[in-house]
Amino acid sequence: MATKGRTWQEIAAAKRASLAESIPQEWRVPPELLPPEDQLDVSSFPAESGWFTPEELEITSTPATTLLESVASKKWTSEKVARAFCKRASAAHQLTNCLSETLFPEAIATAQALDKYYKETGKTIGPLHGLPISLKDNFNVVGKDSTVGFISWVNDPAKYNSTLVEILKEAGAVLYVKTNVPTAMMIAETVNNVFGRTVNPYNRSLTSGGSSGGESALIAFGGSVLGVGTDIGGSLRIPAACTGIFTLRPSFGRFPTLRARSGLAGQEAVNSVNGPMAKSVDDMIVFAKNVVDMQPWLHDPKCLPIPWRPWELQKKLKIAIMWHDSMVLPTPPVHRALKETAEKLRKAGHDIVDWDPKMHSQAAKILGRMFLADGGKSIRKILEPYEEPFRPEMIAYSIATELGTYDMWQLHQERTELCKLYLDQWNAVGGLDAILCPTTPFASVANGKFKHVGYTGVFNILDYSAVSFPCGTTADKSVDTPHTEHDLMSDIDGEIQSDYDPEAVHGMPVNLQLVARRLEEEKVLAMTKMVLDAL
Repeated sequence: MATKGRTWQEIAAAKRASLAESIPQEWRVPPELLPPEDQLDVSSFPAESGWFTPEELEITSTPATTLLESVASKKWTSEKVARAFCKRASAAHQLTNCLSETLFPEAIATAQALDKYYKETGKTIGPLHGLPISLKDNFNVVGKDSTVGFISWVNDPAKYNSTLVEILKEAGAVLYVKTNVPTAMMIAETVNNVFGRTVNPYNRSLTSGGSSGGESALIAFGGSVLGVGTDIGGSLRIPAACTGIFTLRPSFGRFPTLRARSGLAGQEAVNSVNGPMAKSVDDMIVFAKNVVDMQPWLHDPKCLPIPWRPWELQKKLKIAIMWHDSMVLPTPPVHRALKETAEKLRKAGHDIVDWDPKMHSQAAKILGRMFLADGGKSIRKILEPYEEPFRPEMIAYSIATELGTYDMWQLHQERTELCKLYLDQWNAVGGLDAILCPTTPFASVANGKFKHVGYTGVFNILDYSAVSFPCGTTADKSVDTPHTEHDLMSDIDGEIQSDYDPEAVHGMPVNLQLVARRLEEEKVLAMTKMVLDAL
């Protein structure tokens, strides 16, 4: 029997109803305009529905860099920009279930205050003046829930802001929505017992990825121009890949992580990091540079006092191609994208070599042991108050055995030795700038079928800087036929190849992953632009 008089199902239903009710009537899609449930691609709804004004479409289709210029030049007021994004985010939620909290009244009030200050002083407030930024659910905002997909954290509003929230507000940003995540942010798809599943706006039968899947769906739909997610095993890069947008996974210490909520609070064997999600490299730089310029190390004791360091563009790069991770072969669209991209880079004059993923299997096993080291206690304690069940995707946490302190210390040593050996392998190549590899084995995959985070999680163990980016290739059922002559690398490889459906992913964008050394955020962003130039 559930405590406090209500079952977990009743609490979840009430929270979903409250979220729906928080959308003003003027931003609720008229029933006659709603796409039918069997319409899979809803990405064109804003442009084709007739529900948005031409100006609202223009505002919400404008890059962050240009939006900042447009507000500063008084082409648009902060309030007009905020209202346009609130409306489009509302539509995104109604079609993809991507939000967890709305901050609409607060956002409008903030925008009005920014406009008033600008009118009275002729000055903007900070480098992000008037820019709407969406936030993953785990970032605390005073007075709003950060449920992280747990029933027991419903109706538990934050009493303080996350440090990053404070910095963004000080820089002049307008925070207007928080986005859905999987339970504990430890599933590679976005589904939980509170809000249910977030789906991909390009094909609602496919996943938007996780754990920052609410962000990826919102941005792909155009309901956000710049969002912030987190990554502990691929939680930025996987959802970016599933929806064909950009993201930066920074090394720990570049951006502040203090006072955000976590389902594995205190777990520091592999650190969670946060980073920007957007539709362009330049928009990611808007976030990265301006957050670093705000000197976050003065507010978060774990931030490194490293200023923004523009990287000198080179005439050519030395890039190692990792064709597979020794555990799972990428599905045909991803394999083709990697092959085509490598060839274009070679033709553009870059030095292309192969990368041996000889340590990736060991690294993936280390990561899994770190996630389960407490025997699932952290998650079980949050589930218990309302007898909320473990979701089937998290069965490993329900049966895990706790590591003792001694065994955990041995695991730390194994991780550090692997980091040293990987560094040696990198150095042995001589002048290597980056590794280019898949972000995931998929373009996207059917809801409930995401099964392998090895391509991303290894770089969390290493703490390397990485960008997941759309390479311009789209899945094509006429050429991306299933692998036939393929020696399976693992049981999971067999499952993934068996699940591959050329028809289902036809037309979906394909992302690749560019990986630099640790703390090379500026360099990996600049190199991504060079790769895109070659494409």
